[in-house]
Amino acid sequence: MKRVLTIQDISCLGKCSLTIALPIISALGAETVILPTAVLSTHTMFHNFTCKDLSDQIAPITDHWKSEGITFDAIYTGYLGTIEQIDQIKELFRNFREQNTLIIVDPVMADNGKLYPAFNMAYVKKNAELCAAADIIVPNITEAALMTGMEYKEEYDESYIKELLSRLNELGADISVLTGVSLEKGKTGVMGYERETGEYYVYQNRRIDAAYHGTGDLFSSTCVGEIMRGKNWRDAMRIAADYTAHTIEVTLQNPRKPWYGVDFEATIPDLLNLH
Repeated sequence: MKRVLTIQDISCLGKCSLTIALPIISALGAETVILPTAVLSTHTMFHNFTCKDLSDQIAPITDHWKSEGITFDAIYTGYLGTIEQIDQIKELFRNFREQNTLIIVDPVMADNGKLYPAFNMAYVKKNAELCAAADIIVPNITEAALMTGMEYKEEYDESYIKELLSRLNELGADISVLTGVSLEKGKTGVMGYERETGEYYVYQNRRIDAAYHGTGDLFSSTCVGEIMRGKNWRDAMRIAADYTAHTIEVTLQNPRKPWYGVDFEATIPDLLNLH
């Protein structure tokens, strides 16, 4: 059985970050080890949430793992709240990366052309450094534009996406994948570039007019789980895109109209059939 370490915050209620990564990657057949970077009462779309930073726990936890000889087939990072934590995770990569350890970074920090309120350009630069240490990176268009210094565009063509991917490639990852790429009306999906082959990969599915917190985490976690199942990165991205879209559709049909996250729990059986 493959073993994946995922490093993100955990919201006690809210369907995002670790509360998505742990069940999804586990359901896809990999042992999932968690390293919480912070614990929140709910995710940040709720009012008056509590948050406890766990930066001081990262070194003691990882030192213990090292003393026990723990190894990982993959290390997957999501939301990291501070520059200090990014430096800690870069050190963790150095300590736990072995010849066949796959490192996947989702540099969660921005969307819709804007950084999240807690972050600044120094944080963007640090996230670019983290991406340089990864094998696969999965930023959205906003995050990619910020890390590469390119202009963010809401309307674009394929040449703009290829230029973004080319600039991302210069950061150092073997495979760069852009999420939320819409190359024709009514469609959305992903576009990726692989350094070794010099080839691009595009996958588009139907765009659904709805937005839910945590869908990026659902996509990335599904990709990680599928790669651990032996899928190549292209098939993993395709399955993850389809599964995320399907889960949004199912959530939209819920008469209770959930607003703070998608009903991925109801669609996990469907995920296991998307092969």
